[in-house]
Amino acid sequence: MVGAARGRGATSNRSSRFESLQREDFDDGWTEHDGQAVQIATTVQPMKSRTIVARNASPDVGFDRSINPYRGCSHGCIYCYARPAHAYLGLSPGLDFETKLYFKPHAGRLLAAELGRKGYQPKVIHIGGDTDPYQPDEKRLGVTRQVLEVLQRFRHPFSIITKSALILRDLDVLGEMGRAGLARAAVSITTLDRRLARSMEPRAATPERRVEAVRRLSEAGVPTIVMFAPSIPALNDHEMEAVLERAAAAGARGAGYVALRLPLEIKALFEEWLETDHPDRAQRVMSMVRQMRGGAAYNSAWGSRMTGQGPVADTMRQRFELARRRFGLDQALPPLDLSQFAPPPPQSDQLQLF
Repeated sequence: MVGAARGRGATSNRSSRFESLQREDFDDGWTEHDGQAVQIATTVQPMKSRTIVARNASPDVGFDRSINPYRGCSHGCIYCYARPAHAYLGLSPGLDFETKLYFKPHAGRLLAAELGRKGYQPKVIHIGGDTDPYQPDEKRLGVTRQVLEVLQRFRHPFSIITKSALILRDLDVLGEMGRAGLARAAVSITTLDRRLARSMEPRAATPERRVEAVRRLSEAGVPTIVMFAPSIPALNDHEMEAVLERAAAAGARGAGYVALRLPLEIKALFEEWLETDHPDRAQRVMSMVRQMRGGAAYNSAWGSRMTGQGPVADTMRQRFELARRRFGLDQALPPLDLSQFAPPPPQSDQLQLF
């Protein structure tokens, strides 16, 4: 690409796998530029949705229902496994994913309709399974806030994950629901190194602000876990113990980790980023990633796609389990309470006339 994109994770905007014609920027010598980083504006558009709750049958995640208020994410995390989904919109999983965003303006109304449906049976809903529910535009759009208020009104249990300190805006809802056994939160902390965080996750909250989010959520009564995800060999995996220790000191009650995943277009994007931002270790990182994935950059097999296989993956897993026990993050959290679910009485149109 001609000139790096300022504050962005991806270094290119290659066409998606579904496009018959592939495009890639290159410098042909005719364009005058001073080598400075270019600025790419973020656009956010409403998208039409008929439903808001997505369902999955994956055995690798602890939920089968989820809500994603946004598609695309301006945090720009280079490793984000949601990037390939932008291809279904005819957009690039590269810079398009970070700069061409979509939101669901009627999320609250759609959720209320689904939860109020006759015969609905509650199960824990996870918020943010794909893209972050607290990316910067949430501050003015309030889509995630809509969802939380509906869940609170219906007394419906939920979990939520983010790497943004904006979650603290909603402590009034999260704290009350957490104390009632209806909510828990997870905060993703991938590194304590601000320079590495800015490189990997250019528009996400700093590591210090994420640790502070763990502390304040915990103090408000929200059971909070720390997610060390992704764990990238030869890049950030050496920080695993330090991250878990800081999170435990801040009040975290549990921990999880995910080994780096590079499906579809993410592999090329991640390798480009390594060569640009971390050329001194690019070959070593990819060599160890392949050692965890049977010689390939990624293996999507259920049961191992989150952790990998082989000696490198086994060592990572053993270190995590030891650190989790050492810092008291191995205690099972009580299940969220399904028995409190109670749809509010429907509003009468007749009463609204008076």
